[in-house]
Order: sequence, then structure tokens, then C-alpha cells
Amino acid sequence: MPEYAPSSLKRAVAELVQHSLLRREDQPLPAGHAELAAWSEWNPAAGFFHLSTKDLQFEADQAKQFRTLVQLARSKPIPLPIKRYAKAKQIRLEAPVHDSEFARVLLQRRTWRKFSAEPVTLASLGDLLGLTFGVHHWVSLPEIGPVAAKTSPSGGAMHPVEAYVLARNVGGLAAGFYHYNAADHCLELLRRGATSREIAKLLADQQWYGSAAFVVFLTAVFARTRWKYDYARAYRAVLIEAGHLCQSFCLTATSLGLAPFCTMAFADSKIERALGIDGISESALYVAGAGMRPENGGKMANILGGAILR
Repeated sequence: MPEYAPSSLKRAVAELVQHSLLRREDQPLPAGHAELAAWSEWNPAAGFFHLSTKDLQFEADQAKQFRTLVQLARSKPIPLPIKRYAKAKQIRLEAPVHDSEFARVLLQRRTWRKFSAEPVTLASLGDLLGLTFGVHHWVSLPEIGPVAAKTSPSGGAMHPVEAYVLARNVGGLAAGFYHYNAADHCLELLRRGATSREIAKLLADQQWYGSAAFVVFLTAVFARTRWKYDYARAYRAVLIEAGHLCQSFCLTATSLGLAPFCTMAFADSKIERALGIDGISESALYVAGAGMRPENGGKMANILGGAILR
């Protein structure tokens, strides 16, 4: 910058450099620059959204959260979760049939925050991972190649989502971080060791999830979806797919008699470092987990915190 530049301009440029909006030509490229360059067709919309919504700070004090909600409700009524057209003609429908195994699973699904000390069996974990994330067969597309078929839909059948397991209390499985190999239906050990404290740290200090038997981190390998869709809207499809898989996870866990949960409150970069991924070409999107149900049923309806709860 020329020496005659006003000091206010120098300060402005320095601030732009500090926030990575400008880069000094004599400095090396920042971490992740090359990976983000691969998003060229999706940027700036998808890249901006991806990076600007990572590593949010969540309030860990439940009492403070509740006071904030009370103040909010006093100043602005809580929005109703339904919509009605008051003047429209109504056609009454028969009540849904609840007397089926599938209906009972749907109605029993809830988010749990208390868990038994009893370990989850390795067989239950295997069933849950296989039915949620596993490849059940391959479809060969002429002149294109094989695509996977799973129990949840995927945009263009590209299946960008991977599943990693932090096992803490699974019978017959050493505590540690694992990758679920969806094609071979097996766990691949990444590193040993996992504690309740580590779970809470990775899940934005939500201490109640520390006693879960295992946690599953859903990540996305974005290149799979970008290969087929070269526009930013495809980023939405990846996020929605994580939702498909998480609902399949929660329903399957419920059918197995487990106590599942899902949460969007988590420490993105800490999880990505723990898994050894860069956060751009592959990034954490969603977190789920489960344990055994507590003996007293663990009835705890709570809408506080960052977790997605009913």
C-alpha cells in the first residue's frame, strides 16, 4: 500500500485482511482455499452459507435460556405450528389408523435426553447403521456406472452423506471413533477412546447427551453432488438428505427399543478435527445418537438448547 495512503484507509484495508476479505499477495493462501475453489459452480451463494453458519456459539445455561424464552414470549407470542384457511370449505378425513407397527413407531418417536447405563448391543448398533446408512443394492447405469440404493432418498442418487460413530457404551466394541463403511457394512476404527466429557464438548456443551451409548456424526462429501449438479441450489439437497437420514435413524432406533436423539447444536470444527476431515470438501452436517431407555421412561419434554426436540 502506498505510504501516502490515509491512515483510515490503511486501517480499513487491515480490517478486510483480518476478516479474509482481502489477501496480501506476499502471504500464503489460507487453509481450505484450494478445497473451496472446487466449489466454483456453487459459489458465492453456497460457500458463503456453508462457512458463515459454522461454529456458532450456543448458550449452555438452561436457566438463562428459559428466561430468554420467557422474555421473548412476553414481547412476541410464540408462532403456531399450524396454518388454517378459515373461509375455505373443509372436507373431513377419517382419523389416522394407529393400530399398526409402523404407526406405533411413528407415534413413539421422541427425542431423549436421559439414558440407561446399560450398554447398547453391537447387533442393535449394526442393525441401526445398516438400515439407515447401508447400501442395500447397486444399480448399474449404462455408460455411467454404479449407483447405490439406500433406504432414504438422495438427490440424483449421489449419496453424499457419510456416517461416523463415536462409541462410548456399546457391548463388544471398544470406545472410540469409527467410520461406518456403508458398502461392506462394517466399522473402521479411526482412533480409540471416547468419554462422556468429549461427547458434551463436541455437542456444544449439552451435558445430557454425555451419557448416550454412541453418537453418529453425519458428514457430506460435497464432490459427489457437485459432480452432477453445478448450481448452488444443490447444496439444499445435501442438507435435506441429512434430514431424511436422521429421521430414518430415529425411527429405526425407536423400533429397536432405543432412545434416540438428534441435534443441530454442535461444534463443527472440533468434530471435523476429531474425524480428520477438512470441513469444506467434507463437512459435518448433523448429529444423532442413542442409548438404552432409562427405567423410569425418562419423560423429559424440553425445548431448550440447540437440540431439535418434540
